[in-house]
Amino acid sequence: MKEWAGGSRRLPASVLFDSGLALAAAGVSTLLFTELMNAAQPTPPRGMLALGYVLALLHTLPLVARRRFPGTVLGISVVSGLAVAALGMPEILGIAILVAVYSVAAYGDRWVSLAGLAVAEVGSAAVQLTPGRFQTPTVVSNALVFGAAWLLGHFVGRRRAYTARLEQTAELERTRAEQARRAVAEERLRLARELHDVVAHSISVIAVQSGVGAHVAKTQPEEAAKALAAIEATSRAALTELRRLLGVLRQEDEPQGDLAPVPGLADLDGLLAEVAKAGLAVRLQVEGRPAPLPAGVDLSAYRIVQEALTNVVKHAGPARAQVTIRYRDHEVMVEVIDDGRGVAAPTGDGRARVGHGLIGMRERVAVFGGDLEAGPRSDGGFRVAARLPLAAERR
Repeated sequence: MKEWAGGSRRLPASVLFDSGLALAAAGVSTLLFTELMNAAQPTPPRGMLALGYVLALLHTLPLVARRRFPGTVLGISVVSGLAVAALGMPEILGIAILVAVYSVAAYGDRWVSLAGLAVAEVGSAAVQLTPGRFQTPTVVSNALVFGAAWLLGHFVGRRRAYTARLEQTAELERTRAEQARRAVAEERLRLARELHDVVAHSISVIAVQSGVGAHVAKTQPEEAAKALAAIEATSRAALTELRRLLGVLRQEDEPQGDLAPVPGLADLDGLLAEVAKAGLAVRLQVEGRPAPLPAGVDLSAYRIVQEALTNVVKHAGPARAQVTIRYRDHEVMVEVIDDGRGVAAPTGDGRARVGHGLIGMRERVAVFGGDLEAGPRSDGGFRVAARLPLAAERR
């Protein structure tokens, strides 16, 4: 496993822990060997000291790899301990051999684990059987301690394997759920395309029939009535298919639509009252003569004002806002300004961040071929201004 932080490699915590453990065990073993040798011989031979240090390091430093090669580490530990005993050196076997026994049970395969325990028990008994070391209580106690270390490692290893299986099962379930969701989404898109074609065909039929009805309305009333009947039947069928289309595209957790009319600029008073409850004082100004707007333009203008005021409440802090609606012959313009600290904070290169709200506003304006201006004001605050042409809707 490799981890990267700040462009450089960072060792896993387990490797750092094992490295520290091995260094600590090596330091304790060498110090213990030095003290025991000095106590046994006032001036021990240098060759004997050097060999003892090598065996002490060989006995402890391989613990760095105890998780990856537990059997090998235990084998080196046992062999180095036997060499110390065979050369008549003071015994330096300590916690290192117990860590190796624990590791072979926790990280080794079943047969490697059992073989490691047997090798450790036989090695410990062989060390105790060397001349001057044999003590029956020591042999028995060492065997029990090794067995306890092996059992602890065995239980830890089983627990870790069980946890790994649970995590793998959970990951498989997540993968299957994601694949199922993806398949459902792809099927929905396919059905939506098919239903779109059906609705488009029905609208084409309605357009043709309405043209025929308008052409023969005065000269052939009967034909005009037939055209109207066909328009009625086709429009009802198209409406049914359109509802199916929306049902296919709607997600399971989305609420079902209600029968309430879509909002428009005539509903701004209610919106401003809701914003006032959030602590934002808003003044509404209307220029020009209000006139009925196409439904799409009316809804988009309302949503732009709603999103702009929401951004003021969220990001501008203590502020006041003004909403201006300008009605023109061929367009309607909405403007929302505030005197707060601004909606978008600048990035490191001086540009303003563009949030999802502003992106949504631009998309709404682009549908009708309009323009959107959004940015900080020179005297403080933020300004959003949108122009929505009416000509495209009227055509």
